[in-house]
Amino acid sequence: MKNFTKEERLCSRKLLDLLFKNGSSFLVYPFRVSYLFMPEKNAFPVQVVVNVSKKRFKRAHDRNLIKRRTREAYRLLKSSALYPLLNHPDQLLLLSLQFVGKEHYDYSFFEKKLANALKRLILTVDPPVKTVAAAPTEKPVPSTPKDETD
Repeated sequence: MKNFTKEERLCSRKLLDLLFKNGSSFLVYPFRVSYLFMPEKNAFPVQVVVNVSKKRFKRAHDRNLIKRRTREAYRLLKSSALYPLLNHPDQLLLLSLQFVGKEHYDYSFFEKKLANALKRLILTVDPPVKTVAAAPTEKPVPSTPKDETD
């Protein structure tokens, strides 16, 4: 499960357009995470794409370095932080990790920030059970008018 195979990469233009038009997103600096659930069965529960802006990093070797570090951090974190916590067995999660930082960082920084982003993704997608159970489930009982004949 520590591999990052072709089936786990999001390559389909149709699915990418759907993700960016209909998906939700949030920011955990230096990543903007976009996600969308699709009702289809797949061998892997998540397909991911990694983006680095050409506007911020003009040289290809800088963009490739950032993408390699991001993919490596994702590859190591997915089996422990993401896959076991997804409670949608018949759905495919489309995931985009866009690097929006403005400078180069060490691999340890990427790993720490990506772990935070995946935790927030899990909390956003599946709210904790405690919060749902604590919500009031009973309807308030309307008060009955008193008899004035007494």
